Amino acid sequence: MRIARPRAARMFVAALAIGLIASGCASDRDNEESGGDSEVFVFGAAGDPAALDPALGSDGETFRVTRQAFETLLEHEPGGTELVPGLAREWSSNEEGTEWTFQLQEGVTFHDGEALTGEVVCQNFDRWYNWAGTYQNTTLSYYYQTVFGGFAENESEDTPEPNYVGCEAPDELTATITVAEPSANYPGGFSLQAFAMHSPKSLEAYAADNPSGEGEDITFPAYSQEAGDLAGTGPFRITEWNKGNGEVTLEAFDDYWGETKPGVDELVFRTIPEESARRQALQAGDIHGFDLVAPADVRTLEDEGFQVPVRGVFNILYLGITQDKQPALAELPVRQAIAHALDRQNIVDTQLPEGGVQATQFIPDTVAGYSENVQTYEHDPELAQQLLAEAGAEDLTVEFCYPTEVTRPYMPAPADIYELLRADLEAVGVTVEPRPLTWNPDYQEATRSGGCDIYLLGWTGDFNEAYNFLGTWFDGYQQEWGFENEEIFDLLTEVRQEPDVAAREALYQEANEAIMEFLPGVPISSSPPSIAFSPDVNPPTVSPLTQENFAEVSFK
Repeated sequence: MRIARPRAARMFVAALAIGLIASGCASDRDNEESGGDSEVFVFGAAGDPAALDPALGSDGETFRVTRQAFETLLEHEPGGTELVPGLAREWSSNEEGTEWTFQLQEGVTFHDGEALTGEVVCQNFDRWYNWAGTYQNTTLSYYYQTVFGGFAENESEDTPEPNYVGCEAPDELTATITVAEPSANYPGGFSLQAFAMHSPKSLEAYAADNPSGEGEDITFPAYSQEAGDLAGTGPFRITEWNKGNGEVTLEAFDDYWGETKPGVDELVFRTIPEESARRQALQAGDIHGFDLVAPADVRTLEDEGFQVPVRGVFNILYLGITQDKQPALAELPVRQAIAHALDRQNIVDTQLPEGGVQATQFIPDTVAGYSENVQTYEHDPELAQQLLAEAGAEDLTVEFCYPTEVTRPYMPAPADIYELLRADLEAVGVTVEPRPLTWNPDYQEATRSGGCDIYLLGWTGDFNEAYNFLGTWFDGYQQEWGFENEEIFDLLTEVRQEPDVAAREALYQEANEAIMEFLPGVPISSSPPSIAFSPDVNPPTVSPLTQENFAEVSFK
């Protein structure tokens, strides 16, 4: 993919910057290859998107791309976690929290020329509600099931009951969404990229194409793997996905309705799985920015003149345990032994950037509902061995899954973190069988379908509500955890339906304490991820939710 020179009006300033800094600027150097004068911003991504339809996504690499082209009813303030208007200029609910009414922005046009109306909003929500077949697999409908429950006709007894009731459009710029029960997921859930709006023409094209497969063998629908039928309302439109080269190309949308118009003509997300390779590409001037800077590289890049802003802490890394994969893991003393075996502070000290902390529970301390009274599990190899012996599990063998070809905000070096944790487990007599898997789609499918004994995963909050963390994992049976605990399930059902914010906070604390006593997995750490940009770039406002808006990017 070519990287073109900035427009003539900016070339002189960029050239001066290059002359003062050892690293070159690709936007200038590669102009001779392209022969053009369009501004192209290239960002080094840690992994490929799973699909170009955000409704089918569940990971940050997918949403980083789709967020630039597809917009949601609600958004978050730049650089923060407060909800602000998106495609809806106003929103409200009834007293019970079961009817959510959205007054839409005027003059919003999709990339294919269609207009955004209340009826179009309803068409999108009704599409998700009526998904059938492979769409009902959580690999494809993870966020829909998490926020809105099941479907018009559930095809599996494991699928939750639907909470979505319906959508009405009383006039052209109004949509009212009705749910059966109030939830702590609302209104924050309406900001999720998975519920971004698609044009009516796109929806019609999508209907002719279906996914296939099940379990760890899912084939995404063809429309989601190419740019052709996709049309959102965002500042960029997706024009190409070159999977062979790991590049997604987006072009500025001239008729964008919002105030923040694109600052560059083209936006390219180039997949560079290894962090060191992304850093080298930035230093060489082949890209203009990349995410998830290795902690050891931050000072080096800053000394070389690069911009390295740091996001706020809003994530959790954990060791997941699938209890119904093998009987020993369903025994609490065995899970406690695993927790005591792990030197989590060593992970913080050696693998995380400055500001990283050891986690005591499944939410970071920046989220309301954090408890100071949870049961903790200090690094104690002797106690771990004792617990294993008492449980008759001295010869425990576990398959340990970890992701390759990816870096996550909560997990800057998956293979390195795996090696440290493997050594901790083997030090107390646990035999570890490694199972490395590529992030998209193999790793996500294997962990979500309960295919690993233990595994590394994490979460960056989608919105500022503890239920977005706890409810995501523990509000009912899920294959990736493989346990039944009605006390925890009922407690999270209660907190989900509690409309009073203060009362919810107290219930969250109670839930955190119950979860850490039961110990379904081991929270490891929270981390403030860094993102890097070349000196000639005006970067976007960094987001603790990793929801950067690349329309804010321009060249100096």
